[in-house]
This record gives sequence, structure tokens and C-alpha cells, in this order.
Amino acid sequence: MSDEIQSVEDTSASPEIASELTAAAETESDPRTHRFECRSCGYVYDPDEGVKKVGIVAGTAFEDLDPMSFRCPVCRSRVAAFRDIGPRSKASGFDENLDYGLGVNRLTPGQKNVLIFGGLALAFAFFLSLYSLR
Repeated sequence: MSDEIQSVEDTSASPEIASELTAAAETESDPRTHRFECRSCGYVYDPDEGVKKVGIVAGTAFEDLDPMSFRCPVCRSRVAAFRDIGPRSKASGFDENLDYGLGVNRLTPGQKNVLIFGGLALAFAFFLSLYSLR
């Protein structure tokens, strides 16, 4: 059992929080929900999205793809060129480095993009506001 689930059970938190953490742990442990990245070009196959270009419907696990006929939609590499990068909710980076920094190491890649580009947009807005000064 993960440390998060044990701490929730020990502190007698609300049942809603415990059920959410249990569901999150089950999703992370289910290999059918994991994303796979092509080592040749960096394309990420997400089972929640599928591949419309090739006709693979959303919800198709990577294991269910035919290894003889499936190719990377970008570079045409075979299934053997893909590696498991875990579920979408998993924080990016190495596990031993997640505790360093100001808490940004535990953010998912999408959250990091919002933080970076949101900061750039805010800085640009502040720069434009300098023109209103006389």
C-alpha cells in the first residue's frame, strides 16, 4: 500500500478523500492506462485519446494494439521503439528528484506548462503596462 493511503487511514480523514486517493493509486498501478513514448521521435501514445489519423479509437490500451501493423504516426517506428512513461497524472522527472526544489518537481507536465507560459504572459502584460506611464 502507498504511503499516502496509509497516512489517510491513520489520520482517520474523511471517506471521500480516502476513496479518491485509493482510486488514484489504482489508476497509476493499472498498466492499461499508461502512456507510451516513441524513443525515436518523442511521440506520446495516450490511450485516453487514441490516434484518429490511424483509426485507433479512444480508450484502446497500448497492449491491445497489433504489434505487426501499428507504427508510430510520426516516424513510422515499430511498437518495440515505444517505452512506458506511466499515467498522465504522474509527475515528470526521476522519483529521487521529486522532493527537491520549491514544490514544482511534483507538478505534472501540463501544470508546469501553465506555470511557465502563465509567468511569461504576466511579465509581458507588466511590460506593456509600462507604456501607460507618462
